[in-house]
Amino acid sequence: MPVKIGLVGLNGIGNLHAACYQEEELADLVAVCDVVKERADAAAEKYGVKAYYSLKDMIEHEPDIEVVDITTGGIDNGSWHFEPAMEAVGYGKHVLIEKPICHDVREARELVAFAEKQKVYIGCNLNHYFTEPAAKAKQYVDGGDIGELVYCMAKMGFNGGVDNYGLAGSPKVKGHPYFHMKAFLTHPFSVIRHFCGDITHIQTFSDRPGFRRSAGDVMVSINSIHMKFANGGVGYLLSQRGDAAYGLGGWWSLEMAGSKGTFCIENCVEKVSYWRAEKGIPAISKQPEPEVTDFGTTNFDRTFNNRLRAFLEDVSAGVPRDQLRANGRDALAVLEYTFAVIESYERGGELVRPHPLPPLHGDPLFMR
Repeated sequence: MPVKIGLVGLNGIGNLHAACYQEEELADLVAVCDVVKERADAAAEKYGVKAYYSLKDMIEHEPDIEVVDITTGGIDNGSWHFEPAMEAVGYGKHVLIEKPICHDVREARELVAFAEKQKVYIGCNLNHYFTEPAAKAKQYVDGGDIGELVYCMAKMGFNGGVDNYGLAGSPKVKGHPYFHMKAFLTHPFSVIRHFCGDITHIQTFSDRPGFRRSAGDVMVSINSIHMKFANGGVGYLLSQRGDAAYGLGGWWSLEMAGSKGTFCIENCVEKVSYWRAEKGIPAISKQPEPEVTDFGTTNFDRTFNNRLRAFLEDVSAGVPRDQLRANGRDALAVLEYTFAVIESYERGGELVRPHPLPPLHGDPLFMR
């Protein structure tokens, strides 16, 4: 049976989610909600569903809704997530939230704990690893073709430079120094953690270029982040928000190197290369030819379809809450890393240990 969904927030991302649900056989979009009446009405007409202007009214008039999908935005693209998510969880509904899970890490901790108490699913749109290249790379990892983690290097951001720059005018962005960190680092951190596990230490050297300073732009847009993983490996993440042309590897690249092999994903959805560590490889000189799997995909928006389907599959199957893909605890982890970056920056590049995640207790209905 299709999962009945109520969608909250009908700006760009909300409409993208709605369009995905229209294509998805596991989804039954029954209602949309936005405090801006015109947006809710337009979406309701477009998708053939009922419009509401408060979450309370939507849930009380549509009691069969099983999932509330929250695609609101706000400051740093996340300050309007917490209240509707808490309200939906309070009604006992499963919740899917756009990233970041919350604008403030204290709110995220409270939300994840409340969802656990209510025994409902809470997921986040960590869509960057719901791709064919990521699935292929995970096969290398799970099949033992990478071995023990040595290092991970990620580079994600936006093409740009001084000639493409314009001071943001939106109050959701302008005047907020950590917009890029909170709005964007969720994605690279989620992919890094998906492959490499939990991060135990973080240090950043972050800043903004002179042309931003001259314009009065306070956004800390350049982030050079060093990491240590629980399994002993090390990592590096470079992220910037349109301050330079991106160069080799495109706008998105992730390289994971281990004792038995190395993979590199380029441009998120496009291709993955794998180099096997074999006896007799020259220490420097010529590198062996990699195994390259090019999926011929350039449409990043399909990651939304993939991620939303995965959530609906897990809800329909009734998987244990801690096995829900891209769940609330996963989203909380990457927000903890983001706030560790902020703390390191504010302390002049000091080493920071992220706040520990809530312990896993296991579900007695599944652990027998």
